Amino acid sequence: MAELPQNLFGVALVGSGSAIPSQSLTNDQLGQRVDTSDSWIRTRTGIGARRVIGPDESITSLSSKAALAAVEMAGWNLESIDLILLATSTPDDLFGSATAIQAELGAKNSVCFDLTAACSGFLFSLVTAAQFLRTGAMKRALVIGADQLSRWVDWDDRRSCVLFGDGAGALALEATSPESDGLIGFKLKSDGFRGNCLNLPQVGKYLSLASGINHQQGGFEFIQMNGQEVYKFAVREVPLILAEVLELHEIHPDKLDWLLLHQANQRILDSVAERFSIPNEKVLSNLSSYGNTSAATIPLMLDEAVQDGRIQSGNLIASSGFGAGLSWGAALIRWQGPA
Repeated sequence: MAELPQNLFGVALVGSGSAIPSQSLTNDQLGQRVDTSDSWIRTRTGIGARRVIGPDESITSLSSKAALAAVEMAGWNLESIDLILLATSTPDDLFGSATAIQAELGAKNSVCFDLTAACSGFLFSLVTAAQFLRTGAMKRALVIGADQLSRWVDWDDRRSCVLFGDGAGALALEATSPESDGLIGFKLKSDGFRGNCLNLPQVGKYLSLASGINHQQGGFEFIQMNGQEVYKFAVREVPLILAEVLELHEIHPDKLDWLLLHQANQRILDSVAERFSIPNEKVLSNLSSYGNTSAATIPLMLDEAVQDGRIQSGNLIASSGFGAGLSWGAALIRWQGPA
């Protein structure tokens, strides 16, 4: 990645919020549908339950709730928001849902767009939003991670249906002095050559449109995943990219207050923590309650830890997102909280 010019502004992380669906699906309930059990799922993934969006909920409504909580924590006026960036692979509208969130919030002065990078989406969006603030082009940004993977899970495939859940999380960012920069460093990577390990392909069905002309019917298949390959990818690449960022900024792992990884599998979290000799009490995990919520996992976990007092102002956090694409990244962030 090319070297960036010296920052004109820093980025402060000043508010967080989250929202989860009302429906909780336990392992035992899932075992009534497919041949699985609570012990089988927990042993292999660390997951005990997951949330599923119901008829009266949506990605837009959950995202708006999470975003509003972040705005209220930050103490912002909604009309002062310059950017709303929604990280999602499952929007309510294929053209994008960020503008619907803007309308629901009443943040009329913001520019809004979606960013799709699956489970890496929140981290990629955080870095993207930060660039608008660093240059001075914008002062305040909302970054939301939200996904409804329950739409695209094959609930009769026990290999994949046990993994995923729905949720939303949000982070409020504002420009600050370079000395108070909360995004200390980052690195992002993509490898499309291995993209077929985890994808959600289009339906390959063509219909006749006119004589000699066919058109493709819209729609997507179920999530397709080579679980073994994705696991090997994560346990290899995540420690490498975290080590690069830590070394670049001359930060020893024992200086970290928290390790906050994409919540995909508890064994991955444990493996990365062991690589850096980070004790379990510094590893943030809520997999047992929510499963893998894709772009929502990092902000959902961050907000939970802020709300219960684990994350305090000034805490240094190493974070990594990884998933479909294949895509992955790492960031060193310092939580500031509201002024």
